[in-house]
Amino acid sequence: MDHRYDIARRAAAGGGGSGNSSPALGAQSRRRKVPPRPADFKLQIIIIGARGVGKTSLMERFTDDTFCESCKSTVGVDFKIKTVELRGKKIRLQIWDTAGQERFNSITSAYYRGAKGIVIVYDITKQETFEDLAKWMKMIDKYASEEAELLLVGNKLDCESDRVISKQQGERFASRISGMRFCESSAKDNFNVDEIFLKLVDDIISKVNLFKFISNKIVIIQPD
Repeated sequence: MDHRYDIARRAAAGGGGSGNSSPALGAQSRRRKVPPRPADFKLQIIIIGARGVGKTSLMERFTDDTFCESCKSTVGVDFKIKTVELRGKKIRLQIWDTAGQERFNSITSAYYRGAKGIVIVYDITKQETFEDLAKWMKMIDKYASEEAELLLVGNKLDCESDRVISKQQGERFASRISGMRFCESSAKDNFNVDEIFLKLVDDIISKVNLFKFISNKIVIIQPD
């Protein structure tokens, strides 16, 4: 028998105490990855407002830190997921971007019901988007939970020179709605975008004393 062939065959089979069977490597291959910590809270937020006010731009700036100068209008609904840390808790946000055209109202109305927070957006350079706010408030009254937190946003602050809606007008509108907050922002310049969403989330979780999640559903437990 050719012993040279026998040695080569055993080496190919991994026998003979080969260095490839190192115990350290074997232990490493058996080591399991630690799964990420699950979210403490899961919240749904929707963004509503007239066509072209920058709803998609606000969502994408917050979730992906990107800005598209020529975004196409949303058809129906779109959404993004973002996880944030707040008050020592891990919070998974599902943010829904809704179409501003009336022909999509029958589709988007379904997303109001599960929303814990609603962001209403208008364009500070377009009077008609501000006048449309009454229509959006009717949609909220009709479809949304009374417990949903509301935030009014005057967007496109980067176009200050073209402003037609003053900050005071936005503040006055918000003051007429119980519990509604108001701020101005610029998705393009990334001004106040994170603050919009984080403050809204903080308002939501501060309302509830204790959340318990069972089978991905939120059960609110009232204190004794």
